[in-house]
Amino acid sequence: MSHSIKDVAKRAGCSIATVSRVLSGKGYISDDARKKVEEAVEELGYRPNRVARSLRARKSRVIGLIVSDISNPFFSEISRAVERVAMAKGFSVLICNSDEDGEKEGRYLKLMDEEQVAGILLSPTRANKKPIDPAKLPPMVLIDRKLNEASLDAVLIDNEGAARRLTETLLAGGFQKIAGIFGGAKSFTAALRIKGFKAAFEGQEERMGAIHQAPAFEAEGVRLMQQILAEDPSVDAVVCSSALLATGAYKGLRESSTKKPAEMGFACFDDPSWASFVEPAVTVVRQPASAIGEAAADLLLKRIEDRSRPVSEVVLQGELVERESSGRH
Repeated sequence: MSHSIKDVAKRAGCSIATVSRVLSGKGYISDDARKKVEEAVEELGYRPNRVARSLRARKSRVIGLIVSDISNPFFSEISRAVERVAMAKGFSVLICNSDEDGEKEGRYLKLMDEEQVAGILLSPTRANKKPIDPAKLPPMVLIDRKLNEASLDAVLIDNEGAARRLTETLLAGGFQKIAGIFGGAKSFTAALRIKGFKAAFEGQEERMGAIHQAPAFEAEGVRLMQQILAEDPSVDAVVCSSALLATGAYKGLRESSTKKPAEMGFACFDDPSWASFVEPAVTVVRQPASAIGEAAADLLLKRIEDRSRPVSEVVLQGELVERESSGRH
C-alpha cells in the first residue's frame, strides 16, 4: 500500500505544509516537528509522488555517475567522456565510486534520489545483492554491466566476441595450452568473456587450460599467474580479462623462476600503458571507453527528455590490437 503526504502529516500530527517543508528542506521547521515528520516517513515507507519527482528532475541540470571502481583506467576514461557530453548540454556531473561495494552503491543511489538529480549513469557493482527498482529512481542508464532483474537502457561492449577473438589470436600464434584469468564469479562481464574464451577452443578443447576467477585487483593477478605456473607447466599462454588483473599477472610472470614473458603468450582486455613497450609487446582488446561514456550520456539525456521511449541497448565493439605477445609477429 502506498501512502500520501496527507498520511505522513496525520501520523506526525502536523500540517501537510510542515511535511512539505521538511521534505524539501526549505523554510523554518522546529527540531521536534522535523523529527516527528522523519519518523512518520520512515514508519510509513513514504516516497514522494513519482510524477511530481519526475517534473522536478526535468528541471535539474545535474546527472549522477556511479562507477564500480574509479581506480580502473577504463572507468576513468568513461567518466571524462560522460562529463564532456553532459557539460556540452548544460549539465553538471556528480561522480561517485562504489568501489565494488553493494552497500556503498545503495547509499549513493539513495543520495542521487534525494538530491533529485535529473538522471543516473550506473556501472553496477558485482557485490550488489539487492534488486534495484528503476520505477523508484530517476531515469537510469547502465554502463558496462547489466542488471538481470531490470529493464533499463544500457551501453555495453561485445564481451563474448572480443574474448573469442583475443583467444583466437593466441591459438593462431601456435600456443598449445592457454589458461584464462577472469573477474569474480558474480561478474556479468567475466561470465560473457569466459563464454567467448571457451568458444575459441571449439574442436580443439585439449588446448584450453584452466580458467581462474578472482576480483579484478592487481594482487589477484600476481597470485593467479603464480598458481597457473605452479599447477600446470604445460601452459604456454594466458588471457586476462582486465587491465588490473593483466598488470598483476605480468608482474607474476616477470618474477617467475620457471617462465619469462618471452616464453609465454599473453593477451588481455584494455590497453594498459605498459602493454605496448614491454618485450614482447602485449596483444590487447581496446575497450571503446570514450565511446561508451559518450553513448551512455547521450542515451541518458534522451531518457530524461522522454521517460516513455523504448528501452535501448547499445553494444559496441572492442578493437583488437595484435602485438608480438600473441606469436604472430
